[in-house]
Amino acid sequence: MKAEYVNSFYKATKEVFQLLVDIEPKRGELKLVEELKNSKDANVKLGVKGDLKGAILFSFPKDMTLELVKIMSGMEMDKIDKFTTSALGEVANIIGGNAFIFLSEHNLSCDITPPEIFIGEYNPSPWEKEKALLLPLTTPIGEFDITINLKENN
Repeated sequence: MKAEYVNSFYKATKEVFQLLVDIEPKRGELKLVEELKNSKDANVKLGVKGDLKGAILFSFPKDMTLELVKIMSGMEMDKIDKFTTSALGEVANIIGGNAFIFLSEHNLSCDITPPEIFIGEYNPSPWEKEKALLLPLTTPIGEFDITINLKENN
């Protein structure tokens, strides 16, 4: 997987978090994982089609999810419900859209599918059981991951 794929998602995440919640995520060390799977409390998957194909999985712990949505909405949150999952889906959607704008600078044209939200452990479909890169991110309100599974569509 090319560095510009990961860098585009990191840059987009950093910009979106700074804009929406005035928080700058710090990048952890990339890890190679066997599949698109995570066991955090709230997961948002974006499918990718076009010059690249695959999926992106955003994984958030419960406490961070609730704090993130509280900061965005100004409302106290005590559980992951339809409102919080909808907000997470929108955050992932904005990050994905921005990342593909950055990738277009590398002459790649891609679209994302609507966000799919999974509460609890996310179990990948058979085609997602391929090696992927896990990008851990740390913020003052918690740690979350972005798992990137992208290949050039030949």
